[in-house]
Amino acid sequence: MEKESLILPSLPPPKKITAATVRADFNDLVAVVHYAKAAHELGLWESERLLIECFFPDKNARLLEAGCGAGRVTLGLWQLGYHRLTAFDFAEELVDQARALVEERGVPVAIHHADATQLKKCPPIGDASFDGVLFMFNGLMQIPGRRNRRKALRSLAAVCRPGAPFLFTTHDRDHSHAERVMWRLEAMRWAAGTQDPRLLEFGDRYFEDDVGSRTFMHLPERAEILADLAATGWTHEHDIMRASVAKESGAVEDFSDECRFWVARRS
Repeated sequence: MEKESLILPSLPPPKKITAATVRADFNDLVAVVHYAKAAHELGLWESERLLIECFFPDKNARLLEAGCGAGRVTLGLWQLGYHRLTAFDFAEELVDQARALVEERGVPVAIHHADATQLKKCPPIGDASFDGVLFMFNGLMQIPGRRNRRKALRSLAAVCRPGAPFLFTTHDRDHSHAERVMWRLEAMRWAAGTQDPRLLEFGDRYFEDDVGSRTFMHLPERAEILADLAATGWTHEHDIMRASVAKESGAVEDFSDECRFWVARRS
């Protein structure tokens, strides 16, 4: 007698990563503790300090910090003397941590819950005209989808005066031999259709780090960022790898891999 074959129900395909995915990951307790610890203990990197003081020479400038997280850079900017400062993040738990940190340190910085792609929905920011903007620690690259990253760049440009400097960071796909080999293998997966199905675009990564925090990150090529800046109201001025700016402490290197700093100006 012929046996009946067992037919298993097909599983739905994994959901693509969205802004909601990233927000949930940043609101996760492990991530909150990780970034809060850095905000309280790590402070500004030496490379960040040098570039901030170089490209933001006016301490009276009205600055906007996008993706402030738990307040690491916010507090560092205040300590450098930038007191006309507004900050925001889209993860509610990190905003709470940043507000607690500045209150604890007696720093009167307004920290808002806002989305970089929709700043007009946060009137204190959307109605302003800033003299400069910072989006540190690869925050821009943690927005899923190139269309959405460009939307954020346009949104930031809309709240800045012409000529305003913009400092941000990215990871490079080709900054080392190991990275280039890894991405050649990843390109083969995309060509075969065997890449992580949650990813949106080539260059995306979604991984869990040593502390159990899930992280989405897009790693661009230099030409990609140049094109995105030109398309969104920014003029590229300078870019440089972190190692060429300063020798960082072991604590900073443990916190973040090598990255590229970018400086642009509001067109």
